[in-house]
Amino acid sequence: MKTIKYILLSAVLIGFTACNDEEDYEMTEPEVVLPTLTAGSADFSKYVSLGNSLTAGFTDNALFIAGQENSFPNTLSQKFALVGGGEFTQPLMNDNFGGMTLSGTRILEPRLVFGGAGPVALESLIGPVSVSTELTNPPSGPFSNLGVPGALSFHLLGNGYGNLANFPAAANPYAIRVSGNTDASIIELAMAQTPSFFSLWIGNNDVLGYATSGGASGALTDQATFDFAYGTLITTLTSQGAQGVVANIPDVTTIPYFTTVPHAPLDPTNEDFGPLIPTLNGIFGQINDVYTFLESQGVPNATDRQIVFSETAASPVVIHDESLMDLSTEMAAVFNASPTFPAFIQSFGLPASAAPAVANLLGLVYGQSRQATANDLLVLPSSSIIGTVNEDFATFLGTQGLPPALAGQFSVEGVSLPLEDKWVLLPTEQAEIAQATTGFNATISASASQAGLAFVDTNGLMTQLANGGIMTGDFTLTGNLVTGGAFSLDGVHPNARGYALIANEFMRAIDLTYGSNFEASGNFVDVGNYPTNYSPTLQ
Repeated sequence: MKTIKYILLSAVLIGFTACNDEEDYEMTEPEVVLPTLTAGSADFSKYVSLGNSLTAGFTDNALFIAGQENSFPNTLSQKFALVGGGEFTQPLMNDNFGGMTLSGTRILEPRLVFGGAGPVALESLIGPVSVSTELTNPPSGPFSNLGVPGALSFHLLGNGYGNLANFPAAANPYAIRVSGNTDASIIELAMAQTPSFFSLWIGNNDVLGYATSGGASGALTDQATFDFAYGTLITTLTSQGAQGVVANIPDVTTIPYFTTVPHAPLDPTNEDFGPLIPTLNGIFGQINDVYTFLESQGVPNATDRQIVFSETAASPVVIHDESLMDLSTEMAAVFNASPTFPAFIQSFGLPASAAPAVANLLGLVYGQSRQATANDLLVLPSSSIIGTVNEDFATFLGTQGLPPALAGQFSVEGVSLPLEDKWVLLPTEQAEIAQATTGFNATISASASQAGLAFVDTNGLMTQLANGGIMTGDFTLTGNLVTGGAFSLDGVHPNARGYALIANEFMRAIDLTYGSNFEASGNFVDVGNYPTNYSPTLQ
């Protein structure tokens, strides 16, 4: 009976399946007919793009042919060509290594590649390469893509920015290639081509340089300078009736350069760190007692600076926080006044007479230090120095009388030696950047509206990538380094797939303003056709 039952059940299933197959065949959905592509009111006959590295196609910390060919303006030009767009030219580099030489001496390094665990230098995998792009031999223009890596807003107005005679003090090597080693400004190069349509994405570097240095170098462009530069660019570009599309500035703190390295990377299971935790906590215990005493004497929040490493969970790195009150003098005074401090010094093999000098050193090192919190952003390059010995500081300690071994122990980056400001973007610095970005974006938005230009909210786009990702085609792109699919290995610039996503956003904005139908006609690019990573052997 069981056999008959299963045979009957199988027959029912076969019949049901056959019925479904026939039904599916009979009910095949009709082919969707998309509308014919139209430019609407836009005139793409002469398209020029202005901007910085994001416009040039900078990828993996370098400019190279493949990256330039996948730049978002070049992708746009291919779509524009379908509705009357003309030739689009770029100042292509000479190879796919990246880098540049000046009279044979390398001044810019080749691109980064994936080394299995993270970004590494190209030559670390394939050996020495011959960088063939020579600065004294720029290509001949004019060029439609006027993206200049490193350019700030006002640089696009500056004469001589592309003149080799002004390098390196007041000229940019990429601008030299774009301008053909002339005094012409970037905006003059654009206007000389009488553009009918332009894209302008500028302003990122007006905040980025300050941010990537951890606020330690460079400066934020002031609002008045940015307003003048941006207003002049828009007025000039539209003065002959050109149409265009502009983009705002992303919140730089959402990019992998600032979100990849955790604030608490010190793992107690690491054999180079874990066994040292009791000793470290013993040393910092003495320092923590000083913070406790200073707070009891009226120093506000001094105990917030106490340093303790966990033996069961990952611990935050120790950082230098320039926004804190400098307690160097006060700490040295407390150490010197302590009757137990000389004995503490002797436990390290130092004579009691060294106590005053060591007290001053401890005050110098920990007068503005604390452990990092989730509100601190460690820059991507910090991953390669955390836990290493700062040889320069160890040498300095040696000149102060500390034996080499002890000097090395007190010079471990992020552990016994607070990370310098250049490795950390503090909350106070993040607030400065946020204020500048908000102000610049208000100017960009208002300028676009007043001139009737298409507007791309790349700030919102990057925020989406950082917070859950963006679904496009068969892919979900996120802001994660390497695995997210949108950013290149430098943690700042998109990869080819990310630039394709951006090109689609530009077309969407153009559709909205000029009545074109790139999206409705199925002419957005398929991001899956663009690579997330370039092979180290790419030639």
